[in-house]
Amino acid sequence: MSGRKFSFEINRTSSAPAATLFRLVADGANWSKWAKPIVLQSSWTRQGDPAPGGVGAVRKVGMWPLLVQEETVAYEQDRRHAYKLVGPPSPAKDYFGEVVFTPNQSGGTDIRWTGEFVEGVRGTGPVMRAAMGGAVRFFSGRLVQAAERQSAGDR
Repeated sequence: MSGRKFSFEINRTSSAPAATLFRLVADGANWSKWAKPIVLQSSWTRQGDPAPGGVGAVRKVGMWPLLVQEETVAYEQDRRHAYKLVGPPSPAKDYFGEVVFTPNQSGGTDIRWTGEFVEGVRGTGPVMRAAMGGAVRFFSGRLVQAAERQSAGDR
């Protein structure tokens, strides 16, 4: 095991309020509604505190046969959602992700989505960083689109 650490950071801005963005990210059972085509299935393996998506919740997202399970480790309403990968085994060990929502002066929200992991198999870190960072870039774009559609409908 190499033990080299890798990380990535994706930044986006949305016209949607932080509450709308947070609600979408924290609701693991409904990722399949906005994160397609990568996430075709989404559900709760375990609910957390507060239910359903708070600390201790485990969401299962992806498409069969690859369904990833992520446990919520931080839940700060409308501000911060952090999670860790709990299954299946991956060449990216100890994966930790965090999404922070910061209201901005234009009335929207700045989004900072970060991920970090330890390379489990020597030489796989750069490829895993590119793949995972690319997936998060995709998810963050879909998140912004879904939140802006929702907030436009709320006006």
